Amino acid sequence: DLSSCPRMAAWAKTVWRQATAVCFDVDSTVCPDEAIDRLAAYCGVEAQVAELTRKAMGGAVSFQDALAARLDIMRPSLQQIEDCLREQPPSLTPGIEDVIGMLHRRGVEVYLVSGGFERMIAPVAAALGIAPTRVYANRLLFGPAGEYVGFDPTCPTSHSGGKAEVVSLIKNKGAHTVAMVGDGVTDMEARPPADLFIGVGCNVVRAPVRDGADWFITSMAELLEPLAADA
Repeated sequence: DLSSCPRMAAWAKTVWRQATAVCFDVDSTVCPDEAIDRLAAYCGVEAQVAELTRKAMGGAVSFQDALAARLDIMRPSLQQIEDCLREQPPSLTPGIEDVIGMLHRRGVEVYLVSGGFERMIAPVAAALGIAPTRVYANRLLFGPAGEYVGFDPTCPTSHSGGKAEVVSLIKNKGAHTVAMVGDGVTDMEARPPADLFIGVGCNVVRAPVRDGADWFITSMAELLEPLAADA
């Protein structure tokens, strides 16, 4: 377990303070649950979709295969998504507003990088003051009557390794030091090119992430402490 080594932890906190851009996963990181599971429950297919989510996050199946399979089960219409958001608005992991607020005050670029759906993430980004141009997620495609017809395969986060592609894009725009923060194996795969991977166990602990992260946290307050030392 790398993150339990004091020297490693000190290094990770130094890089965290130096980060010029931070990419946060959304489901089970910024938000306490998985939006796709919430939408599946709304569509009446929760159990089947939750099992595929678990396999994807544990690395047992490729992300793109799990995404396509889950969407084929749900086939969510535009109306169902809007109704789900209205009736079950997303909640935030305790402490995340403070962390992102402090990063913004430090001039750090904050991104949301998710294998979830743009329409489900838009209200989360708005609540956290993150511009839509700094959200990388999957785009669902709808027919003329709002019926589900597929997802956009050109979105980087629609396939395995997509989060690493997003980090590369952000670095190419000029971000010198990029931290990736998330709960899943797909987040951990983004380092490299990310300079630091912080594993998140606030909502769910995934053993490969706990063991492989540069720094593993179980409370968002842990992210504030190194930043507060500079304040």
